Amino acid sequence: MAVQDILNALVDIVDKEGASDLHLSEGRPAVIRVAGFLIPLLKIPSPSKEDMEGFLSILLTPENLKELKEKKEVNFAYSHKVKDRFRGNAFTELGKISIALRLVPQSIKTFAELNLPPILESFAMRQQGFFLVVGPAGQGKSTTLATMVEAINQQRLEHVVTIEDPIEYIFEPKKSLIDQREVKTDTPDFHTALWGVFRQDADVVMIGEMREPDTIATAVTAAETGHLILSTLHTNTASQTVNRIIDSFPADQQDQIRIQLSTSLLGIFSQRLIPRISGGLIPAYELLINNNAVGNLIREKRTHEIDSVIETSSAEGMIDLNRSLATLVRAGEITAENAILFSNNPKTLERMI
Repeated sequence: MAVQDILNALVDIVDKEGASDLHLSEGRPAVIRVAGFLIPLLKIPSPSKEDMEGFLSILLTPENLKELKEKKEVNFAYSHKVKDRFRGNAFTELGKISIALRLVPQSIKTFAELNLPPILESFAMRQQGFFLVVGPAGQGKSTTLATMVEAINQQRLEHVVTIEDPIEYIFEPKKSLIDQREVKTDTPDFHTALWGVFRQDADVVMIGEMREPDTIATAVTAAETGHLILSTLHTNTASQTVNRIIDSFPADQQDQIRIQLSTSLLGIFSQRLIPRISGGLIPAYELLINNNAVGNLIREKRTHEIDSVIETSSAEGMIDLNRSLATLVRAGEITAENAILFSNNPKTLERMI
């Protein structure tokens, strides 16, 4: 069977089984992830070295192939026929090639369809400030950001610039003008692209991921100067996110970033995708809203108290992760065991459920 035919067959399985990911490795069965669980495709022959090289020739551009050879890994995007788009990473392990493909849904769902709290839409309507969606890898951060951008696209006359590595969701401009820039294809790096928005008359900037202090510093500055900045970080909680941002700077710059963050931050949304009793996944989440109390804690180096503020500020719209998990358990959406597994404070959750 031709390599393209093998890849087509594997993508068809991803579609048929409702999988989120496809993993390909030389000499090992292909593996898909369905509702959070890995499932090996044992009835399909394991890809050979020649198959993997053929997959690379289909999935990667010449520039991607060069980067893979030099750096031993590369991010890329792949559009399969008309209906499927993937975010991918090719890398070497034990001298062999492996490929991880994450399916990017073609349509952008609403907050309600994703079971996300309606309050997120209010952040998408803000004129300026800094809003972060955080959580471990594979927990739906990019999807949540895409839904926020699409809400802006449908309701606001704005110039939106996205900076991604690689581009995932493709937006069709509605009320907004949307420019999507891919790192290494349209711009050398996140930092360069972010500086560019100051000369591009941008109103809203979506940064796929903040990786370096320079990018974070520029994003905070942009949020202070009339831009709405949306981005992600690989952190577990709101308080951890604040600390990660501050700790990424040299000690002599941390007081300054504390002051900037205390005024520019709008909120931090942390999410987890939990296996649903009825099948599939459902999000549990934490929401920090930056008010006077939170701003003071950031400035005064008392970020360890942020968790307590979230727990006691539900009347202001803040959401505690344990409360979100307990609500899902009581609604029969998830098991108590899974709720405890995903909790940052299991003992407190046990008392709540």
